[in-house]
Amino acid sequence: MTHPILGATASGFEPVREAFAQLFREGIEVGASLSIYRAGEPVVNLRGGSIDLAGEQPWTETTLVNVYSTTKGPAAIAFATLLDDGLIDYEAPVRRFWPELSAAADGLTVGDLISHRGGLCGVDESLSVEDLYDWPKMTRLLEVQTPFWTPGTASGYHAVTWGYLPGELIRRVAGETLSRRLQERICAPVHSDFHLGLADADCDRVAPLIGPNRARIRRENETQSKSAPGPLHALALQNPLIRPYQDASSRLWQQAEIAASNGHGTAEGVARIYAGVLSGRLLSPVALAALLEERVGLEPDLVLGHPIRRGAGVILNTAGMFGPSAEAWGHSGAGGSTGFADPATGTAFAYVMNQMRDDEGERTRAGRLIEAYYGCL
Repeated sequence: MTHPILGATASGFEPVREAFAQLFREGIEVGASLSIYRAGEPVVNLRGGSIDLAGEQPWTETTLVNVYSTTKGPAAIAFATLLDDGLIDYEAPVRRFWPELSAAADGLTVGDLISHRGGLCGVDESLSVEDLYDWPKMTRLLEVQTPFWTPGTASGYHAVTWGYLPGELIRRVAGETLSRRLQERICAPVHSDFHLGLADADCDRVAPLIGPNRARIRRENETQSKSAPGPLHALALQNPLIRPYQDASSRLWQQAEIAASNGHGTAEGVARIYAGVLSGRLLSPVALAALLEERVGLEPDLVLGHPIRRGAGVILNTAGMFGPSAEAWGHSGAGGSTGFADPATGTAFAYVMNQMRDDEGERTRAGRLIEAYYGCL
């Protein structure tokens, strides 16, 4: 069964709707939503396809989906509110707030810790997915872990461990979870349907993830990444192995707080957060400037193997991943989702989907939609 492309498109942005529809015509999409705000106003708000591979259940305007590391963008924004509250400073030593963290013994700063420079991209102990739901266990393992490089001297993507680092700092300095701060300080003010740890009722709205191995169409001839993975790739991304359907679509996963990778939302929910930041409603100019200060430049990432420019937990536009504007910033997620803000054009952009892909090469689905959008400006 096919389902029509639904939602609104402002005049002049019809090519974006066409690009979105084309993904379904090609059979490389199952279900997805796309939301774009410009100057605080929605110009694209689309949804299409289904929440199931059989195509029996249509994707609706309230369908939620796990966005993997796209979660890190809203989480980093929530963490930045600590600066506005005077509770933390990115240049402060981590040991002031978390003395048990051995990686912080030699003066590692908060900014370096949350910009993937802390040397804690994984742990030596073999993990199960269930371990990720155990906050005390994960923070204890990180506390005693010998860093995999001298903290503050290099960058390596903390794919899964990242969330426990700002999350534990928030618990210690604000007495609350990152999830609560995200909801109260970021999502609620802009009416964002985005969540870190779902309530029972909201779990019923989630579209299960479809792994790359279950894609309807494989694009075997697509060019893959030009760079080989970094030396710590397996440590950061394969301990534990997280299966898209069996693990990341389970109710236990949905209800946990894994701030690096288990945010659930609609595309509009993600876009509203970035639009809220651009409008000045969510962060002061000082906190925003600190969030976006470049902390990692064009140096090879020890996990990913290629450079990624980073601020304090967010990605700064690298190799045009967020379009043509050098000022754009945000975060993308495994399998294809993305969310970003572009101050130069006043754009807040979000794309989420349930079909994960690893065969897109240089021209991703999000990239095609971004290209179509900027072609309309």
